[in-house]
Amino acid sequence: MIFVTDAEGACVYASPEWTTLTGQKAADALGHGWLDRVHPDDRSIVAETMAAAVGRGEEFSVRYRLLRPDRTLRWVGAGGVPSFGLQGDAFIGHLGTVTELAEGAMDTIRAYGNIERFVPPAPHPNTMPTSRLDQVADHLLLAHSLIESDGGKEALPDLRSALFKIGQALAARIRVPERLN
Repeated sequence: MIFVTDAEGACVYASPEWTTLTGQKAADALGHGWLDRVHPDDRSIVAETMAAAVGRGEEFSVRYRLLRPDRTLRWVGAGGVPSFGLQGDAFIGHLGTVTELAEGAMDTIRAYGNIERFVPPAPHPNTMPTSRLDQVADHLLLAHSLIESDGGKEALPDLRSALFKIGQALAARIRVPERLN
């Protein structure tokens, strides 16, 4: 599933898969409302990692437990890449993805977060994007991680420009009457 944040780290777009996985309406996930669905023991790790990534305008990766609609827990891997304005290269937020991890895949670890290159986990059927625009974002995020590790870095400026434009299009889908905290 895809998400977009603004320069302060507030969620401005959450794809419909968020509601399917968590039971929380996408509109309620905006701002920092999505943190309500993160396991209480993992919230500080996730929030601190996101705040550090926002403060530095860098990529991030987190693994944490997410509360499902029936209040059971599921491990997810999430992360994002920064978007920079086309004029002045100002940091404007992150475009990222949340992927449900295979059941039992992470039962023995703790939540963690890193400010580093984001490599999306393998897709899971429950968190596969369903809209075309979300699918484009998902593929661009994967392409970004592959270029970083396997060469072709001369394509990064164009790829980052595409990520920026897709992030804008996704964020424009939801109109927020006032900033949510």
